[in-house]
This record gives sequence, C-alpha cells and structure tokens, in this order.
Amino acid sequence: MKTVTPKPSPWWHPAVHADRRPFLLGRNRIQSALRAGFTERGFIEVDTPALQVSPGNETHLHAFATEIVGNDGIGHPAYLHTSPEFAAKKLLAAGEKKIACFAHVWRNRERGPLHHPEFTMLEWYRAGAPYEELMRDCAWIVAAAAEATGTKTFRFRGMEADPFAEPERLGVAEAFGRFAGIDLLASVAPDGGTDRGHLAAELEKAGIRHAKDDTWADLYSRVLVERIEPFLGAGRLTILDEYPVSEAALARPSARDARVAERFELYACGVELANAFGELTDPAEQRRRFEHEMAEKQRIYGETYPIDEDFLAALSHMPQASGAALGFDRLTMLATGATRIDQVMWAPVAEFGP
Repeated sequence: MKTVTPKPSPWWHPAVHADRRPFLLGRNRIQSALRAGFTERGFIEVDTPALQVSPGNETHLHAFATEIVGNDGIGHPAYLHTSPEFAAKKLLAAGEKKIACFAHVWRNRERGPLHHPEFTMLEWYRAGAPYEELMRDCAWIVAAAAEATGTKTFRFRGMEADPFAEPERLGVAEAFGRFAGIDLLASVAPDGGTDRGHLAAELEKAGIRHAKDDTWADLYSRVLVERIEPFLGAGRLTILDEYPVSEAALARPSARDARVAERFELYACGVELANAFGELTDPAEQRRRFEHEMAEKQRIYGETYPIDEDFLAALSHMPQASGAALGFDRLTMLATGATRIDQVMWAPVAEFGP
C-alpha cells in the first residue's frame, strides 16, 4: 500500500486553539445539559462497543474495516460502527426500556464543513413509545443546547432558525409538492414498490436534470438534495416526516399509509441534525431489506458488508420501540456559531489528500 503523509494539522497550535476554545467549552456545556435532561426523563446512559461484526447495511454508508486477531493468531473481519444502533437494540431486547448514549462513530468517504470521518452521535431509544415522542425529544434537546450556550438564534449559511419555536412538521410527499411540484407518492405502489419511469417524467416536468441510468432512489435523492433540504429549518426547526418505505431501511411502515414509513429527520438552517424511526422489529423483513441494500452496494461500489445475524435474532425479542440518532457535533456548531464541524471537535482527525 502506498504511504501517504497527512496534511499539516495546526489545530493544536496555541493561537489556533485559543480561537477554537470557546466552541469547545460550549460543546461541554451542551453535553452536560443533555446528560442531565436525559437523566431527568428516566433514561439510562449506556456505552456501546465501537467494534462490530457489521457496521450497518445501508447502501451509501462506508465503514472503516479492521480485524480482530484471536489468541490462536487467526484474524476475523470487524468494522468500526457507523452508528451504535445494533448494540442499542440488543440492549432493548435484553430488557432496557429507555436508553441513551454519546457514541463516537466512523464513516468513510465523508469530509467537509458538515462531515468528519469520526464524529459523535447522540442516540436514544424509548421502548413502547410512539415515534412522535421523539419529535418532542428533539425539540427539548435543541432548546437545551441553545440555552446552555446562551444562543437565541441559530445561523448558518445565511439562514436563521429559532431553536425555541415549535418545530414545523412536514411530510416528504408534501415537501416534494411544495418545493419541486412533484407528486412523489404517485410513483410508489401500495406494497412500497417504486416506478422509476413515472418519477423520471416528474423530474423532467420540473426541469431537474438526471441521468438515464439513475434509479428511483437516485432520482428521489436528487430532488431532496437540490430542491428541498436547502430550504428546511428556515425560521424554525423542520421535522421532515413519513419517508417512502424504500428510503427507511430500519423503520416500520406507517399504519396510515403503507407506502411511507415511520421515519423523520430534523433540520435547522438547512442542516440535517437527526434521523428517527418507529423501529422495525420483524427479523424476516429486516433481512430482506438488508439483502436488498447490500445488493445495491455491490452494484454501485463493488463491495458489501456482512449481516449481523445476532442482531436479527435479537429483533425477535425486541419490544416495539422508537429511536433517534442526532449529530451532536452539528448541533454544537449551530448552538455555538461555528462554521465547520472540526471547530467543535477537541482533536480533529488528520486529513489526507491534495
């Protein structure tokens, strides 16, 4: 393997650290406030292992691979987790009811103002609770972060949002109609199947360019990224709700409409902060979805990740539950006024490349 020297990393220089230090102290205040808030609400803080059999089985998630060498000298593949989700759900299967954790997680091929190879995810679960309860959790979490830093308004890239205002709840299908003039659910069948041709025609009518070999998921993502996400969380938080079931690999279908799933994402100033599910607990259906995702990963990237059989076994014991994952560093950015994610990390990861 070719040896590559990392770029100079001056974050440790006293002058640079002095500029970053207010953001870092704000980070600590936010974390303390949220820990206290979860304790007051009856949550138990748990600690999940970073090394996993599978890092997650979503098409576009890229993990860091390693191996565990046993006492016999034989190596076994392992991965740094992209989320503490699998371990947390096993704890729910074990009998825990309300759990939360601040977990370091790793995602490859991701670096920029809002992305970092290693970051902190705040993840929490409520057994027996509807996923609407997580929406209320998100509201208090954001307000607590703002209060901890004395912030009245979140600002990022020319947008503003009041962290104390009641969030807007917006369905994905409604957002496609409002921002792009597209009838999204007309391309989704009652069983969750999708019609690529119909959605492609809708994009053409809306003047959105796309490639001939784009899948339905590619077309969907193009509209979401180009026409919708930049406008979410303006003035107040936005809860983008009811994703198409094909775009919610670990969420259960909605009882109201089987074409959509109990999934929402939280946005502020165009920044995605959290992703939440009414959790799928059907092992057979979860296996089918994982296998589909890994087939797509093989087609696009030429690689796959193993399925955690232990996780699927635990699902049959797991109670009905709802869970959410929030990018703690991004929340800290908005609450402290930082403009890059590495400004709110005590020791950023070395950077490689030109």
